[in-house]
Amino acid sequence: MIGIKGRPFKSGPSNCIRGPVSCQPERGPDVSRRLNYRHLHHFWVVAREGSVARAAEALDLAPQTLSSQISTFEADLGTRLFERRGRRLVMTDTGHRVFQYADPMFRTAEELEAWLDDAQAAPARKLRVGIVASIHKLFAYRVIAPALETTTPVKLRCRTGTPEDLTSALARHELDVVITDRPPAGDEDFRWYLNPLSQSAISLFAEPALAQRLAPGFPNSLEGFPFLASALEAPYYQQLMQWFRDQGIRVHEAAEIDDSALIKVFGRAGLGVFAAPTVIREEVCRQYQVEEIASIEAVRDQIYALYGVEGMRHPGIQAICSES
Repeated sequence: MIGIKGRPFKSGPSNCIRGPVSCQPERGPDVSRRLNYRHLHHFWVVAREGSVARAAEALDLAPQTLSSQISTFEADLGTRLFERRGRRLVMTDTGHRVFQYADPMFRTAEELEAWLDDAQAAPARKLRVGIVASIHKLFAYRVIAPALETTTPVKLRCRTGTPEDLTSALARHELDVVITDRPPAGDEDFRWYLNPLSQSAISLFAEPALAQRLAPGFPNSLEGFPFLASALEAPYYQQLMQWFRDQGIRVHEAAEIDDSALIKVFGRAGLGVFAAPTVIREEVCRQYQVEEIASIEAVRDQIYALYGVEGMRHPGIQAICSES
C-alpha cells in the first residue's frame, strides 16, 4: 500500500542493500528489490515541496531522517536524484524522470484517499426552508439554527415569499418546511402539520436620540409620530395597531415596507419608529444601532413550522420543532 500525507506504509521493510551513494545497486529481475515505495514517496514529497525542511514537516519526519532516507534511495538506485546549488535543492535529469513517473502515481493515491474520506463521511441532507417575508429574519434564524446542529449534516437552502406562494411550494414538494407567522387558509388540498415554535412580545425601536426622547412619555409620546409599517399584513402588526387604538393613540404611518430588514435600516436613519420581537432586541440594537423605546407584552409575535407528512422524519425539521 502506498502511503501518502505522511502516513506510514503498511509494506514490509525494504530489501534494498544499504550503502553510500556511490555503491552499485543489486542487479536482478526483481525490480521491487531496488524500488522502495516508501522512499519513492519521500523523494516525491521532497521534489514537490522543493526542500527537505518543508517535506519533513509535511511528512512529520525529522529532516535528518528524511535526508538519510533520500540518500539510501539514491544508493539503491545507483544514481543521484538531487544536487545542491547553493542553498537550493535541484533535481538531476534522472530525478526529473523519476518524478515524472512518481507524480501521477501519488496524485492518484491522494485523489483516492480524498474520495474514500468523502465516501465515509455522512452525506449532507438538504433542508429547503421557506420563510414568510413578514417574519423578522433574526427571529427566523433563531428557530432555524437548531437544524444546523444535528448529528446529520444539513445543507440549508432558504427562500422568502408570501404565505400563499410558500404554502403552494410546500404542497408541490419544492420546500420541506415553511416558517410562517400565520396558519394556512385551510383550503389547501394536501395534509400538513402546523407546529408552534416561538413567540415573543413586541418592542418598539428608534434611532438613539429619538428613542431617548420618546421613551419617558410612552405611549402618548407616539401620538402623530412617524411609524414605519409592515406592508405584509403581519399578524403582530395588526395586533399592534389595535393596541394603539385601544390606548387612544394615533400613529402616523410614514412608510409601508415589505422587508423587515429594510424597515430597520430606515429606522436607524431616523425616519420613524419600528417594531420587532422583544426576544431579538439585543441583536436589533447591536446590528442596527438603535435603542428600545418600550416592550408591549399584550402584543405577541407567534411563528410556526408548517410541513407535510414527509417532514415528520426529517432530522432538521425535528430539531426545529423540538426547540418549541
